[in-house]
Amino acid sequence: MHKILEKEIDIACTLARQAGALLLKYYQSDFTIDYKDKAQSDPVTIADKEANELIVTGLQAALPDDAILAEESVDELTRLRKRRVWCVDPMDGTREFVQGNGQFSVMIGLAIDGEARLGVVYEPTTDTLIWGVPGKAVLERDGQAKDVRVTHENNPERATLMVSRSHPSKNVQRFSQSLNIQKTMPMGSVGLKVLRVAEATADLYLTTSGHTKEWDACAPEAIIRAAGGMMTDLLGNPLRYNKKDIAMSKGLLASNGPLHDLSLRALEPLLIDKGWLSPLD
Repeated sequence: MHKILEKEIDIACTLARQAGALLLKYYQSDFTIDYKDKAQSDPVTIADKEANELIVTGLQAALPDDAILAEESVDELTRLRKRRVWCVDPMDGTREFVQGNGQFSVMIGLAIDGEARLGVVYEPTTDTLIWGVPGKAVLERDGQAKDVRVTHENNPERATLMVSRSHPSKNVQRFSQSLNIQKTMPMGSVGLKVLRVAEATADLYLTTSGHTKEWDACAPEAIIRAAGGMMTDLLGNPLRYNKKDIAMSKGLLASNGPLHDLSLRALEPLLIDKGWLSPLD
């Protein structure tokens, strides 16, 4: 185990695996689907809620002085007075869980003083876990653990772009065409997309949505940075956590590093169209 945040890594990995086992129990049985919105575009299941409770209860017992921001919990703004906040998505990819394609994950991240410092993403259906802290990212799969690093690819025409499986985006397609990216890989779950970049299976991931939340970004950012990559908003600004407004309102861009600045420049026309960037900037 790594000496940086050693105790926290152990706790988060254990809870992620426990929550993943719970999700699999429901995944392999009948379950009821509810929706958070009238349009029925944002599903939630008993599996989400019970995994959320398992992780939150575990974190509270092990680290009672830390704050917790979890997707299926009431947001307690007392967290704003804390230096350390855990960002928890008990099931990232509920739509994929409901559809039965297996592409969902448990995501647990720790932000300290507003920065993502530790991340764990666990994919229950393949028993794949990845964790990252500053300077080290480790992938555990098939009973073996190995350090992982991002690619060094600097030519977008040879790059692989992770794209959403359930939310096809014309904006992302426009971005891909502007850089002449030849290969895209659709997948559910933000965490699993960033995992693929961190383990050098892909080179880029972005979302132009302004609806992602801190629990969608914290664990993935900690992991991608630990693996030598970068993650910012679409304007190139650093991501900040434990804010009163938890929305990541200017999208997300995760990359291997060499492709980051080029990607940001390619995004400028889109950002101008969205009103996120002035033509004079």
